[in-house]
Amino acid sequence: MSLIGKKVKDFKVQAFVNGSFKEVCRDDMHGKWSVFFFYPADFTFVCPTELGDLADSYAEFQKIGCEVYAISTDTHFTHKAWYDASATIRKINYPMLADPTHEISKDFGVLIPDKGVTLRGTFIINPEGEVVAYEINPDGIGRNSDELLRKVQAAQFITKHGDQVCPAKWSPGAETLKPGLDLVGKL
Repeated sequence: MSLIGKKVKDFKVQAFVNGSFKEVCRDDMHGKWSVFFFYPADFTFVCPTELGDLADSYAEFQKIGCEVYAISTDTHFTHKAWYDASATIRKINYPMLADPTHEISKDFGVLIPDKGVTLRGTFIINPEGEVVAYEINPDGIGRNSDELLRKVQAAQFITKHGDQVCPAKWSPGAETLKPGLDLVGKL
């Protein structure tokens, strides 16, 4: 079953962000583009490479009005301990949500119940709180923040310009397509 169009359910969790603990809830997302970036666990191997890559691109997400939320089943205390122990994780300025009850992970279908961790799920959520794009990878396949940024930009573009679509490798400023009979069989 597709998650496209799924509304984010109410949630309230603890987060570690900018050296502090903070409560984060669904209402914090209202009216903004968001990315939910699920990863298996703190103190692991592929996860810091992804989160560091995302930290390096975070300013670009902010420029387009998109907040990033990294989410694992660890506690907010564990997030802080990882932050204190890792130079890569210290680069992170976006919220790291704690989901030890698995509430959010279950809701998005990324929890691996017998392990208590998540798959690598990436969800782009529009300002109305609906999933507009997502990708789920197994533990061993890391993600690319440049491609994620491009996908958010494409989702924003098609939301604004509903009569146009973004072809493969589209980036802002590149040519889009306007679906119609004149394009059938021409591409």
